[in-house]
Amino acid sequence: MIFLFIVLLLVGFVALIKGADLFVDGSAGLARNLKVPSLIIGLTIVAMGTSAPELAVSTSAAIAGANEIALSNVVGSNMFNLLVVLGACALFCPVPVDKIVLKRDFPISIIVTVFIFAVVGAKAVLSGSLFKSAMANEAGTVYRWTGIVLLVFFIAYIVYLIIDAKRHPEPETDEAKKPYWKCFLFIVLGIALIVGGGQAVVQSAKYIARAAGMTETLIGLTIVAVGTSLPELVTSVVAARKGETGLAIGNVVGSNIFNLMLILGTSSAIHPVGSNVASVFDMGILIIVSLIVFVFSISKKKIIRAEGIIMILVYVADVIFAIFRK
Repeated sequence: MIFLFIVLLLVGFVALIKGADLFVDGSAGLARNLKVPSLIIGLTIVAMGTSAPELAVSTSAAIAGANEIALSNVVGSNMFNLLVVLGACALFCPVPVDKIVLKRDFPISIIVTVFIFAVVGAKAVLSGSLFKSAMANEAGTVYRWTGIVLLVFFIAYIVYLIIDAKRHPEPETDEAKKPYWKCFLFIVLGIALIVGGGQAVVQSAKYIARAAGMTETLIGLTIVAVGTSLPELVTSVVAARKGETGLAIGNVVGSNIFNLMLILGTSSAIHPVGSNVASVFDMGILIIVSLIVFVFSISKKKIIRAEGIIMILVYVADVIFAIFRK
């Protein structure tokens, strides 16, 4: 039986890589056809495509009224995107960060994170109870009104991106254009393979991990957390290797904004999202990590290999802390 899951694991990885390859080619082709920067495509179409698994899971959980872990999922996914996805891209080649991302998108991601942290954990932090409570204790709630505010800002953000893209079209290039039908076909097939491959990897890896004696907590913190972010990781690394660095950085920052405003906004608008002390701590760590990566980005207007290694090591340290904290 375990042999079948090992085969499924390998098939899943092949589907992920091929899906990311098609998705990047289709997205880059669409950007050239529409004369918009690949960064905008990364912030919108690519970000939405790679965030599809999280959106589906969180929405289903919210409808069932069982979305207490929605906040921790969003925080964990954003942490992985910033540290591992960008860090892995930097291992292959320096990742230039567009000045527009530094001035607009990255700050938006940080501001929204701080806003959610303030809504959920401010009372516990100011009272001092946060540092005296067990990690599993309840700390706060993302209420419906918060979710609605997040969704309104998300719509405004997307509308602004569309208007800005029309104002600043990309210049014509000599590169041959793909037909629109082929671009959309590549994008749809790519998303299907990415989502299907990601699910195959997560489910087979969970079975193998259980067979090897790993605990449910450890599986959740490692395999499931990595598995739900595999679309972002594979797509961004493939984009970086193809020289589409605008897609890579746009995918990461866009996915984080989608997770915070669309996914958490939708979940909490359907049903208030509870938060425990551990999630508040993790949100504080996410803010610090976001600022560190932001400093790396503005220092040389790119993320270099040494910084990528540091980012990956920080993620490993955070996972170890999460495993052993009480």
